[in-house]
Amino acid sequence: MGLLARVRKEWFIIGIVAAIVSAKLQPAVGLKGGPLRPEFTITYVAVSAIFFNSGLSLKTEELTSALLHVKLHLFVQSFTLVFFPVAMWLCIKLLALTSINTWLLRGLQTVGCMPPPVSSAVILTKAVGGNEAAAIFNSAFGSFLGILVTPLLLLLFLGSSSSVPFSSIFSQLFMTVVVPLILGQVSRRFLRDWLERRKPPFGVISSLVLLMIIYTTFCETFSNPDIELDHLSLLLITFIIFCIQLSFMLLTFVFSTQKQSGFTPADTVAIMFCATHKSLTLGIPMLKIVFEGYEHLSLISVPLLIYHPAQILLGSILVPTIKSWMNSRQKVDKTHTQRERDLFIYHTNHYLTRSLCSLLPGTA
Repeated sequence: MGLLARVRKEWFIIGIVAAIVSAKLQPAVGLKGGPLRPEFTITYVAVSAIFFNSGLSLKTEELTSALLHVKLHLFVQSFTLVFFPVAMWLCIKLLALTSINTWLLRGLQTVGCMPPPVSSAVILTKAVGGNEAAAIFNSAFGSFLGILVTPLLLLLFLGSSSSVPFSSIFSQLFMTVVVPLILGQVSRRFLRDWLERRKPPFGVISSLVLLMIIYTTFCETFSNPDIELDHLSLLLITFIIFCIQLSFMLLTFVFSTQKQSGFTPADTVAIMFCATHKSLTLGIPMLKIVFEGYEHLSLISVPLLIYHPAQILLGSILVPTIKSWMNSRQKVDKTHTQRERDLFIYHTNHYLTRSLCSLLPGTA
């Protein structure tokens, strides 16, 4: 394969590297108040564009079918808002025996309490070719649910309480998620023939928006004075966060690929991203509200500031591997006998499980 062909095939990974390097060199460009104005272009325009794009590209019957996939929704929301925070609490009990800063550990607990994001899980699911409709529903519904549940979880695990401006957060989510999605679906009714004839590159558009989100997120990360910790602490927290993400992705993969689960490979992709991703857009405002006046708010915020770019980076790197697995599974489901299918599923699941495990320390 020639260099140009390789670049065209791996353009998204190259774009991620370029976005991170650019953010490191010129973080001021993507900061709040900077030339890109991410407080508007990302918070409103980019997120709205993602869901308008999804509404335009998704067949209405697929979206309707996803809404009725109650088992998948229960799995994702239970994992995100019940299992995740409890597992983090148990993990932190063990980490408390180490010399890691106590407030950073509390920050890890806040990560576990956060709702799913309204953008990254959807884009990554779409990039793989998974159940995008299910990802949209669970990201949007989980965000709305998190507005109510997250403050309660923070109170339960950290003993903090405060009044949360539910109305303003609900209205923002409604305007940036629900309205663009509906507009996309309405537009599709009038443009259906043109869309089927021209087949616009919806996936490329979403990937470009994700690169913009990655850039502005790392601009915030690199320029944030709250992350001025000693290098060892930052390294340990980053290492722990990557281990948590990989472990939970592996866990959701194992559970959702069991024969009795009833989930399709496309469902598994949506579950892996939606159940393990956490929202920075909702998370930081919630932390500032719930922990208002806390002397160590900056330290508590650090794990979430690391987790968000880490989940996008890790998910983007894994897209080719997960896509290869899903395509193989879908192909064998159509063409092989039941015995051949079971044998192939075992081997492909074993392959992806080993791929995920190989990224964990001590399991390569």
